Amino acid sequence: MDISPETNSLIDYLLTYNHLTGQQISLIESMVEIVHLQKGEYFSEAGKIVRHFAIVKDGILRVCYYDKQGNEVTRYFIEENSLAVDLNSFNYQIPSSEYVEAVIPTELYVFSKTSLAKLTETILVWENIQNKIVNTALLEKVNRISPMMAEDSKTRYLEFHNRYPKLVNRIPLNYLASYIGVTKHTLSRIRKELLK
Repeated sequence: MDISPETNSLIDYLLTYNHLTGQQISLIESMVEIVHLQKGEYFSEAGKIVRHFAIVKDGILRVCYYDKQGNEVTRYFIEENSLAVDLNSFNYQIPSSEYVEAVIPTELYVFSKTSLAKLTETILVWENIQNKIVNTALLEKVNRISPMMAEDSKTRYLEFHNRYPKLVNRIPLNYLASYIGVTKHTLSRIRKELLK
């Protein structure tokens, strides 16, 4: 089985969900596009219909929106080997309510709606793999959004630090502050206190 170095980590990731033959892997490789985003560039935007489904190859994305006061709010972060898609917008072809933005330079494995339909049609286990990826992503999303909001800001920061030690030093302070619901100044103060 000859796997392209460019898609090696994608195939390894997919194989954790189900077995694939060499022919199926070649088809997947022919359907995927590798997209490079610069820091601050959007994968998808609020108000637009999402037409692509991505798995993060390398880098970090953040999902954010603007509240009624015009403040930018970070809902959660998406790291390597995780799905990036607004499922409502993608599945029902309605405008998205959030932005998906690269926090640092990020590489994505991207599938169009057409490629996914072709894979489902051609590879018997593809729908099963896709459903497992989506379910994992939904579970991660719930775990990233809900549990911390009832805690005080210091506890929220510590909780984030403990859960995502690989992310904490890769994310700009203002995004992390927005995620845990504090100002950048407050987050700096919390971090200084914890270093004492």
